[in-house]
Amino acid sequence: MVETPLLEVRDVWKAFGGVQAVAGVSLTLPRGEVRALIGPNGAGKTTLLNLLTGQLACDGGVVLFKRERISGLPPERIWRRGISRTFQVTATFASLTVLENVQVAILSHQGRSRDLFSRTGRLAREAALDFLKRVGLEDQAENVCASLSFGDLKRLELAIALANEPELLVLDEPTAGMAPQERMDLMALAVTIVRDRAVSVLFTEHDMDVVFAAAERIMVLHQGRVIAEGTPQAVRDDPQVQAIYLGGLA
Repeated sequence: MVETPLLEVRDVWKAFGGVQAVAGVSLTLPRGEVRALIGPNGAGKTTLLNLLTGQLACDGGVVLFKRERISGLPPERIWRRGISRTFQVTATFASLTVLENVQVAILSHQGRSRDLFSRTGRLAREAALDFLKRVGLEDQAENVCASLSFGDLKRLELAIALANEPELLVLDEPTAGMAPQERMDLMALAVTIVRDRAVSVLFTEHDMDVVFAAAERIMVLHQGRVIAEGTPQAVRDDPQVQAIYLGGLA
């Protein structure tokens, strides 16, 4: 029996004026797979992620999540269906503590957003601490978010994304701006956590060491189109990918 894909993208298009940012992209992502989306700057990677998570509307095509159409839904409804997202630029509440940032995400996931204005300090505290423990930030729980290093902000954003109990985690340049070893450590941590929970991951990343260490499959975009897809070794050996993107890394 063939398992139903968690995510299906069918012939998705998006243009900005005369520029075709995404041109007929299709993909099928099964449950539990960690897949990288790579390509040169301007290839359409972030645009595609924005189409999947509702930040942008598709000009054509359809996105299905667990067999239900999600293209056309706003980001908050897609999030509530079990798709969490991180961004290239970290999106946290700088004036709140590390713990409060995760509490906010948990309460929103539980549909208790009204409680944010009254009893946040004692609501979902243990659950939030558990998420912080998973990413190694439990010792900074009471620190104001604005005081965190960039690497720790990235860890916090991962904890916030996980607080939604997602079935699909979408990561846009999760290690951008980090030192090389920090990049490897953060992505290894993310992969360990999601594999323990059988969560699917779709991520973009420019660091090829991170990509080839973390991804089970890789999709390569160029000028809005898929030019290759397969295992890391198959993609590394692809002549077109070598010519367009990998260059001396192949």
